[in-house]
Amino acid sequence: MRTLDIDLGDRSYPIHIGSGVLDNHKGATSLIGERVKRRAMIVTNETIAPLYLERVLAGMGNKPSAHVVLPDGEAHKNLATLDTVFEALLREGFDRGGTIVALGGGVIGDMAGFSAASYQRGIDFVQVPTTLLAQVDSSVGGKTGVNHALGKNMIGAFHQPVSVVADVSTLDTLPDNEYAAGLAEVIKYGFIIDAAFFCWLEDSMDALLARDQKAIIEAVYRSCEIKARVVEADEREHGQRALLNLGHTFGHAIEAAMGYGNWLHGEAVSAGTAMALDLAVRLEEIDESVRARGLDLLKRAGLPVHAPDNMTTNQFLSFMQRDKKVTDGQLRLVIPGPIGRARVGADYDPEALYATLAAFCSAA
Repeated sequence: MRTLDIDLGDRSYPIHIGSGVLDNHKGATSLIGERVKRRAMIVTNETIAPLYLERVLAGMGNKPSAHVVLPDGEAHKNLATLDTVFEALLREGFDRGGTIVALGGGVIGDMAGFSAASYQRGIDFVQVPTTLLAQVDSSVGGKTGVNHALGKNMIGAFHQPVSVVADVSTLDTLPDNEYAAGLAEVIKYGFIIDAAFFCWLEDSMDALLARDQKAIIEAVYRSCEIKARVVEADEREHGQRALLNLGHTFGHAIEAAMGYGNWLHGEAVSAGTAMALDLAVRLEEIDESVRARGLDLLKRAGLPVHAPDNMTTNQFLSFMQRDKKVTDGQLRLVIPGPIGRARVGADYDPEALYATLAAFCSAA
């Protein structure tokens, strides 16, 4: 097991990464259970519950536990489903001494975290991510929330977990397309901050696709390490943290337009990254060789580098203008530079953006 700490003063917490850490017990209590104050509400979904719920319950020791099982999928990441969690907490009489345990992928982590941020104005929660995307990205940093029909993650709060326990052995049951979706977020870190990590990914992609656990642990650790340092410097995304949204503004538009769940988040981010690379070439921020390396790595990971066939430029513009990164009416985008560097800005030629959208869309 490898552990790193995210330093946020009195809200600091450990991130445990390894194989078998779900069952890592200290006496009668697991790494998860030891961060539960008095009692736990485990929030999971109908896919994950049969696989891992009993193991997590066993790690609570003598601390009382309850659980709520939600429907699986991005389509259910909304306020209506969130109310199911609040109802369970209220029925079980949870007070501020309770702890929510998020057992699942990014959807569960975001909803359970938002429940914890909102219930009685804030209680503790532990992240137990079971997908690659959640282990390398959404479980770290305290972003929580739900989707709205008009925009992704538009309703939420910053609320840091008290611990993250990432067991890479849970990835053994992950479908290939969901595993690949997680690689989109891993690749992102190399693009925007760490050129050496990008080169490592180029060398290690075959091992990652073969689900070599040593390679996965390294990828998860280095991704979390990069994100931890960014979050420490800019917890609430006033500056550097916005770089982590490479490809996301385009990607969120795809998810909203296509209907949540029809494109996996990582698939949409990959397509959005391809669009960001296209824009960067048009703006002369990068040359064709950088774009080629980026597209090659995404394609090797089994990810799409094209927009949906039936999506229009007007749809993109409509959803992008509702993005959280719109400030004073100006759409800020993450624009990649040479590998390992990127910038966030609204000072781009809008005609270049329109040209990128036209190149990826079949109609106006």
